[in-house]
Amino acid sequence: MEASSLARDGLWTNNAALVQLLGLCPLLAVSTSTVTSLGLGLTTLAVLTASNITVSLLRGLLADSTRIPTQILVIATFVTLADLVLQALVFDIHQRIGLFVALIVTNCTLLGRAESFASRFPVRMAAIDGFMMGLGFLIVLIIMGAARELVGHGTLLANMQLLFGPGAERWEIEIMDGGFLLALLPPGAFFTLGLLIAARNWIELRQTGKHEQGQADPDIVATSR
Repeated sequence: MEASSLARDGLWTNNAALVQLLGLCPLLAVSTSTVTSLGLGLTTLAVLTASNITVSLLRGLLADSTRIPTQILVIATFVTLADLVLQALVFDIHQRIGLFVALIVTNCTLLGRAESFASRFPVRMAAIDGFMMGLGFLIVLIIMGAARELVGHGTLLANMQLLFGPGAERWEIEIMDGGFLLALLPPGAFFTLGLLIAARNWIELRQTGKHEQGQADPDIVATSR
C-alpha cells in the first residue's frame, strides 16, 4: 500500500468525519470557534498517530485475547498524556475542550484504525495512516469551527492567543458586527456538518460522473464508426 493512497483515504475517500461519521460528539460540540476546533483537532491527530505507531510496534507480541484491551490501554495512555500537556501548556484552551479530550478514548476512529490497520501493518505505514486520518478529522473540525464562528460571531481566528500566546491576538479578523446565534447552538452544528457531507458527496458524484463519461466516450466513437 502506497503513502499516496493512505493520504487520499484519510483525507477524502474514507474521511472519519464525513464518510465514516465517527467522533461526531466532539466534532459537533467543540466546533463553535476556530481555536477550540484547532486545539481538539491537533490533540486527536497527535494521539491517533502515536497510538497507531505503538500498536504497530506491539503487533507481534499480542495474542488475540489481549489485543483489543491493550489497544484501548495504549490509546487511554496517550489521551492522558495529551490532557496533562494541555493543562500544563495551554490551560485556558484546556478549560474549554478538556472534557472532550477525555472522550477521545471512546472515539471509534482511534480504536478502529488501531484494530483494522496498525495491528496489521509496519510502523511506517501505521504512522502515515494515523497522521492522515487525524489530519482529515482536523481539517473538517477547522472548517466547521471557522464557518460557525464566522456566522455566529462575525469573526475569524478569534482568541488564538489561547493556543499561540499574546502575539496571536492580532490574528483576529472581524468580518461583520454580531452574528446569527443559531450557528453556535447544537442545531447549527448539525446543519454545518450536513452541508459539508452534502458538498463532499456532490463533488464525489461529479468526479464519478466525469470518469464514467470519459470511459464511455471511446465506445460511442467506436460505435459511430
